[in-house]
Amino acid sequence: MDYDTYGSNAVELAIDLANGDRDDPAWVRAFLDSHDEWFTHGTALELSAQEVERVAETSELIRAVALAESEPEVRDRLNALLALASPKPYATDHDGELHLHYARPDAGALEQLTTTVAMGLSQVVVQHGWQRLGVCSAEGCGHVYVDTSRNASRRYCSNTCASRSTVAAYRARQRV
Repeated sequence: MDYDTYGSNAVELAIDLANGDRDDPAWVRAFLDSHDEWFTHGTALELSAQEVERVAETSELIRAVALAESEPEVRDRLNALLALASPKPYATDHDGELHLHYARPDAGALEQLTTTVAMGLSQVVVQHGWQRLGVCSAEGCGHVYVDTSRNASRRYCSNTCASRSTVAAYRARQRV
């Protein structure tokens, strides 16, 4: 599967958000700090308690889109995610290559994050199909992923989970 660099990076941002360590009370701040390159230079990354809740809601909606089992379900969940976004696209060449940004440069961190992940995820779903989103099949994992394989056959979020599952299945067969 081939898609544009900015869009693919926005999807990776969405996946990272959906897979954030929500057990850590400071997970949103850690997420923002580790993805600060996504925000316009000078954007304050300190969020209010209400904004932190909105980030968590966005994370849950991304996961809900990946867990959907039908196109109507995906559409409804994706529309709920898009309802949180405030797209104001603009062209930029800040990195030497002309591309679009989804949120206005003077928007706050929450608006930049929500809009970027909603637009990136929706582009993948609309252009490549809702089946390209999934949740890892490895026991105890549950991470969201985007299937970029040629034949849309991915079942695991990483090679580590795929290997772990293969080894577990092999050992289970050996016990029988």
